[in-house]
Amino acid sequence: METINVQIDISTPTGKRLLREVEKHPRVAKIQYPLPKEIVGQKTYTLEESFEECCDILSEHYKCDVRKL
Repeated sequence: METINVQIDISTPTGKRLLREVEKHPRVAKIQYPLPKEIVGQKTYTLEESFEECCDILSEHYKCDVRKL
């Protein structure tokens, strides 16, 4: 599969229309949104990392491995 990077100015009506059209084809196009300015440079967590952290906290609180319940 060949890929290209495209930058679309979504502040214009034409840019918003193009983005909506691209979003309709998730198998063909993958859209990456930039991080908000507030969290640039900070550690971000994936869903799996967050789930593991929550399980660790619950396991410590209840004194058993909650993953095995």
